[in-house]
Amino acid sequence: MYKTVLFDLDGTLTDPGLGITNSIMYALKKFNIEVEDRTSLYKFIGPPLKESYAKYYHFSDEEITRAVSYYREYFSVKGIYENVLYDGIAKLLEQIKDSGRQVVLATSKPEEFAAEILRYFHIDQYFDFIAAATMDGTRNSKSAVIAHALNSCEITDLASTVMIGDREYDIIGAKAAEIDSIGVLYGYGSREELQSAGATYLAEQVADIMKLI
Repeated sequence: MYKTVLFDLDGTLTDPGLGITNSIMYALKKFNIEVEDRTSLYKFIGPPLKESYAKYYHFSDEEITRAVSYYREYFSVKGIYENVLYDGIAKLLEQIKDSGRQVVLATSKPEEFAAEILRYFHIDQYFDFIAAATMDGTRNSKSAVIAHALNSCEITDLASTVMIGDREYDIIGAKAAEIDSIGVLYGYGSREELQSAGATYLAEQVADIMKLI
């Protein structure tokens, strides 16, 4: 059905929970904010960091800039590797690539981090292009990332393109680009969140993705 498959990274290909929450906790400590329940920070997984710091901690623009810098201070050295590839992902990517489809990463993570994660898990060879956020924040929304992916890869057959992700941002970004979407339920977004956002399909498990595409 689909010739081009766009994948989100966090919560879709890998489980980054430990690394992201450790990085956020490290940054918040710089503001004398202690977080006892790590799971309360799972809401940071998916959307741009700047957006989350503003929404959940009401940081000023200056504080957000510092918080993102502190986050990257930890993440670039330790957090990036406190990450786990979901079971079945490598096999899925191999199947999709072997089927002749184009495979693109579309992530709100900065490109440098995203590329390193793909290399670390030895799945970089399955991707034709990495569409990611920029360090300076000029491209950080999922809608902007997806648009960048489509433009850079010269993808014009939108009916044959699908975005796969675990949060509403992936689904909203796909709708903005007028492409279909698959919401995965093994990540950090709930069924209600993905359905409310208007996901074209839902995948309970990694194995369901190949059936849908």
